[in-house]
Amino acid sequence: MIETTSIASPLLWALTIAAIVALFLLDFAITHKPHAVSFREALAWSGFYLGLPLAFGVWIWLTFGSQTGMDFYAGYLVEKSLSVDNLFVFMLLLSAFAVPRELQQRVLLIGVAGALILRGVFIALGAAMLANFTWTFLLFGAILLATAVKVLRDTLSPSEHEIDPSKLRIVKLARKLLPVTDNYHGPKLSIVQQGRRALTPLALATLAVLTTDIIFAVDSVPAVYGITGDAYLVFATNAFALLGLRALYFVLEGALGALVHLGYGLAAILAFIGAKLMLHWAHGIWGQVPTVPTSASLIVIVAILALVVVTSLLANRHRNAESPSSTQLDNPLNNRDDHQQAEHG
Repeated sequence: MIETTSIASPLLWALTIAAIVALFLLDFAITHKPHAVSFREALAWSGFYLGLPLAFGVWIWLTFGSQTGMDFYAGYLVEKSLSVDNLFVFMLLLSAFAVPRELQQRVLLIGVAGALILRGVFIALGAAMLANFTWTFLLFGAILLATAVKVLRDTLSPSEHEIDPSKLRIVKLARKLLPVTDNYHGPKLSIVQQGRRALTPLALATLAVLTTDIIFAVDSVPAVYGITGDAYLVFATNAFALLGLRALYFVLEGALGALVHLGYGLAAILAFIGAKLMLHWAHGIWGQVPTVPTSASLIVIVAILALVVVTSLLANRHRNAESPSSTQLDNPLNNRDDHQQAEHG
């Protein structure tokens, strides 16, 4: 059953927020001088940001018990899975705005900071609603089921998702308020041009990422509330999932396209948690309605993620096995070489 009590004292809240702010300041210090992120650098920071929640989860488990520990790990796993899906959108945005590689991590970091602030607001609102209105569980469940349908529909759609920056509402609004320069000016979001303040394309890309953060918060906060009603755990799992997002982007940059079945897995996870929230609401009215324990949720989530990773790898292997023959037949250069060899023969 999802409880709405909190394990955290004011001191624990203060220490956690201070630690997160310190980590963000560290990230800002790293990105102060724009540079292209190497795979080795991104891998090292990803390992660091993966080790933190794992160690923190051990402390939670030992301090507050196994049930709370499972709640944390299950919530973190859900949030991390959703954050990987968010990277697809970030990749499309950075590509659409042609953000130079050395500036990409600055955009991502600002986007992550905005996401954490927005999720903090959503988490506080969610906690207040859960404490005062039992139908909030039903509302969150409906949001997750609707999101699951959307994710599945997008995954089944054969058309490629392309983004036209000029058609984004936030870009249109920004252009009405201030002029925009044609070129990037390093990490600057605005410059003075012809005596007037003007935005740079980096500012537009950052605004686009921040706008998508609102949509992501609507999905992710109800999802983790489907695991635990503890606002502290909800905040901690969101914070840990977001902290390593900047580095994870550059690690998975070349591998994201290989996770061809990730959308199916996320749709299944969101639908499962949505159903769990609805069952929890119904259980409060009709006691005979069963609920789903966290241990079962953790098993289901891990199983779904493992399944989509395996099937994605198999699908890619099958596609790669077929590609050489098709490349040989379709490549005009190969046909030209064969023709030349026939002439010389």
